[in-house]
Amino acid sequence: MTSLDKPTTPEPAGPRHAAAPSEDQKAVTQAALFDAFGGIRGTVETMLPGLLFVMIFTINKNVQMSAIAAGAVAILLVIVRLVRKDTVKHAFSGVFGVGVGVAFALFTDNAKGFYLPGMIYGAGLGVVFTLSALVGYPLLGVILGPVFKENLSWRTRNPGRKQAYVKASLAWGLIFLAKYAILFPIYFWGDATQLGWVLIALKLPPMVLAVYFTWLFLAKAPPPINVIAEWEAKEAAEAAEAAAKGPKA
Repeated sequence: MTSLDKPTTPEPAGPRHAAAPSEDQKAVTQAALFDAFGGIRGTVETMLPGLLFVMIFTINKNVQMSAIAAGAVAILLVIVRLVRKDTVKHAFSGVFGVGVGVAFALFTDNAKGFYLPGMIYGAGLGVVFTLSALVGYPLLGVILGPVFKENLSWRTRNPGRKQAYVKASLAWGLIFLAKYAILFPIYFWGDATQLGWVLIALKLPPMVLAVYFTWLFLAKAPPPINVIAEWEAKEAAEAAEAAAKGPKA
């Protein structure tokens, strides 16, 4: 089996990896990031259940009603995607997160319980992003490698891209940690309504900032090595060679 990060054949160093990124590469990077992180629709679907929860709870202070409404909307968003035969990966991840929050809120009968699982997950993700960058195995490269069809080739064959992934992962980690450094004190010492609105306010800006830094670093990095195309070319060459030799006697 061919390794994810090893060349199928020795590849000489050339201008392809050292060349300045073109406008086309920047556009491709932007489109890939837009798709990987769900785009505008995915962002709206992620925010809507939480926004509905905090709005209802602000009005009537009813944890059960708020939690059930948020869960119902999350499920409805998945159903709409299924009916339209759209990609459901972002919607499913959203409904799972909302479902855990709903369970916590109903079990504890405390509105803060709705936010706690997501806060723990986000803070943990910030730690993982930061540590992965510091040890030289950036999590963002693992996530985005398949999106750019380079898999893990950046680890050994494209050092400029590895450096970009390290910087981007570190940016994600620090941004996430800063966000939850604000939220956890409010969780412990503020009220549920205050926590909900601050969390909603901090939902989008840190994400946009992290994606922007990712685009900035990757757009300036060498282009990805398309290992999928390499594998296909190798298989085609082997098939052509086998056909040229003809059937065995």
